[in-house]
Amino acid sequence: MRAVDTNVLVRLIARDDLRQVKAAESFVAKGAWVSLLVLAETIWVLDAVYEVGHAEIATAVAMLLAHKDLTIEDSDVALAALAQFRRKAKLGFSDCLVLEIARKAGHTPLGTFDRDLSKLDGTARL
Repeated sequence: MRAVDTNVLVRLIARDDLRQVKAAESFVAKGAWVSLLVLAETIWVLDAVYEVGHAEIATAVAMLLAHKDLTIEDSDVALAALAQFRRKAKLGFSDCLVLEIARKAGHTPLGTFDRDLSKLDGTARL
């Protein structure tokens, strides 16, 4: 299966360059794999560059997870991170993703200095 980069996912979500949107849709129509790193980068771009809000980011992640042509690496991890993200408005999606990756790997508690992240089960505030 082919893989996609961050900018392909951003085009699918932002839809701000019609030519690139069509190219992205055409590429993923044959099936495409999305790494967790690309998913995290995509959310960072939506937040930092496009100034997309918390609820809209949650919707974008859900859309990517449900996309018929995309296969998200460790989709169970991404889904668990999305659930944490939806419950805690002060957390970034990448924080939730880091915790869920550590949890799946059996490497908890996750040490953190982040006050909000440290409130989640599976973390330890340092």
